[in-house]
Amino acid sequence: LVASSIGALPFALILPELSVAGAFFESASGLTTTGASVLAELERLPASLHFWRCGSQWIGGLGVVVFFVAILSFLGVGAKTLFSRESSAQAADLDTARIQKGVLRITQIYIALSFLCFVAYRACGLPTFEALLHMFTTISTGGFSTRTASLLAFQNPALEWTAIAFMTIGGTSFLLINELLRGQFAKVLNNTELRAYGAIIVSASLLIVGFLYHGDSVSASIMASLRISAFQVVSILTTTGFATADYTAWLPVTHLLLLTLMFIGGCSGSTAGGAKVIRWAVWVRVSILTVERAYRPRVVRPLHLNGKPLPQDQINSVSSYLILLVLVLALALLAIAFFEPQMSFAGTVSAVAACLFNVGPGLAEVGPAFNFAGLHAYSKVFLSLLMIMGRLELFAILVLFSPTLWKRY
Repeated sequence: LVASSIGALPFALILPELSVAGAFFESASGLTTTGASVLAELERLPASLHFWRCGSQWIGGLGVVVFFVAILSFLGVGAKTLFSRESSAQAADLDTARIQKGVLRITQIYIALSFLCFVAYRACGLPTFEALLHMFTTISTGGFSTRTASLLAFQNPALEWTAIAFMTIGGTSFLLINELLRGQFAKVLNNTELRAYGAIIVSASLLIVGFLYHGDSVSASIMASLRISAFQVVSILTTTGFATADYTAWLPVTHLLLLTLMFIGGCSGSTAGGAKVIRWAVWVRVSILTVERAYRPRVVRPLHLNGKPLPQDQINSVSSYLILLVLVLALALLAIAFFEPQMSFAGTVSAVAACLFNVGPGLAEVGPAFNFAGLHAYSKVFLSLLMIMGRLELFAILVLFSPTLWKRY
């Protein structure tokens, strides 16, 4: 909250016409790597503000909390708790003796990938400054751009395929990337979450290509259509929020599919938002088992994740989180519907989902061709809090409303 408030100062000072709520919204959107914006005609912004706007997403990508943990080594066990809350990963996955060494290793990977992305963007023809800024917002899966039309403004297929690759990497667990670099190929290939992540990307991309041709929404070649659909699928799933097409003009069934991808999100331990693929994978398995037990109550069938039995407390934790997430989503929908009575149903649902899951653009009034500038000030502040809540996995914000916890701890 403090970081978002301080980060709003450049916006408020350089753009005096921007309201305090708008400046806070833009800052929170940057630091939480959401990518939702209240600014129009981005080409008119000064280079300094572009640098801060995109740079804040790069800082927020690995997480302000993770940087905080990496620097303050005296936190001890508290550091593991903070890392777990910020990254959705299990602290036990960091098998180094000291959490700071593990976080430092992940930070090094993050910086190395950032450099590779910058070099790739320069090779695709982007000017140095724009390559740097788009690298900031790609690796962090943030989605801010220097152009109002996002990456569509460049009309560069090679750039789009490169962005797809690095957005996919950004949405992959950095803990898993670390295992890959250590030569643990079998462990990586057998990872349940990674396999589900890849399957979702491929199947959703092919489905959207089919829907586009079914609805005559495109006149491009198969490869161009595949690039457009894959870009939007990866951008939404990894909660990056870049756009190369106005998908609000596509068939409604594609809107439903993209909205579903917002709920899923990227992998745990990545820079992506959303509920995370691993939670949904566990939930699906638990649901199937529950249905089976309704007719075969004496069956004992343990759940396995990555080849290992999944403890009951972790299953309970996943179920509790998803139930809490749905509850927060429902209450937030009621709040925005009250604040914005003129907004369409699709706009209301996607605005809340896009902010809570740190995606950025939504549908209808907040689609890729529009922004959040038309919302009331209290809506902007409320959605900013949803961004922060979503980035910190709900609990860090909800605990503020638990007085019994304050008294006990």
